[in-house]
Amino acid sequence: MPEQSQTLSIILPAKNEAAALPELLTDLHRLYPQAELLLVDDGSTDDTADVAARHGARVVRHPYSLGNGAAIKSGARAATGNILVFMDGDGQHNANDIPALLAKLQTGYDMVVGARTSHSQASLGRNFANRIYNRLASWIVGHRIPDLTSGFRAVGTARFREFLYLLPNGFSYPTTITMAFFRAGYGVAYVSITAGKRLGKSHIRPLQDGVRFLLIIFKVGTLYSPLKIFLPISFVFFMTGVCYYIYTFVTEHRLTNMSALLFITALLVFLIGLVSEQITTLIYSKQA
Repeated sequence: MPEQSQTLSIILPAKNEAAALPELLTDLHRLYPQAELLLVDDGSTDDTADVAARHGARVVRHPYSLGNGAAIKSGARAATGNILVFMDGDGQHNANDIPALLAKLQTGYDMVVGARTSHSQASLGRNFANRIYNRLASWIVGHRIPDLTSGFRAVGTARFREFLYLLPNGFSYPTTITMAFFRAGYGVAYVSITAGKRLGKSHIRPLQDGVRFLLIIFKVGTLYSPLKIFLPISFVFFMTGVCYYIYTFVTEHRLTNMSALLFITALLVFLIGLVSEQITTLIYSKQA
């Protein structure tokens, strides 16, 4: 798209981020005075919406907290620009990194993600977890993914809206949209950024979100290529059954119920993966 015909919408999902917004919005106005600044207030109990409005942002309000992903979807629906930039409203993302993302987007990619360096992670635990997600996702898609869960990204509006129906309302929207783009054959690039420390209290709950992030690991695989997850599991059950059968045949000269159960389980897991693969193909055929 010719550069002069492009319009930019910068979307900030926020919940109780009044302390971080003045500096961020001031920087965004300085860098992109013509851009649409769109803040989605996800049920804040402080004056987040008022602060954003005073600093020239257009505000979309949720009547109560619907989740980070829901705020992203509301912002994408309400935006008027044909390029979207998503940033956290808590002060972690630097407005000065936006030009690098947009420049990369201009080279022909469909989405460009700000990949946080290792020392930008909030804690060692989250850094370790993100490394696991990144390696798993990279193996599944066959491309290096340095930051699967980053919420700082630039993307074409039309491309992003194709996948709104897939996005969850919670914090796992970056995972879903990234895997959806790879599955659809759209170009995804990464630009290194240094994320700062957030201002205020984090909305991530270690115990509950730890379990949720474990589920994301399986979601990553089943969203992109279910057989890559189910086939190895099926193979493990099958080989366990074979080994157990050899053992019982040598010691008892018979096929035991446990061996039969392992073989049946291997078959069922494989069939579940096969059906999941077909469902995934049908879902993404909407973008064909």
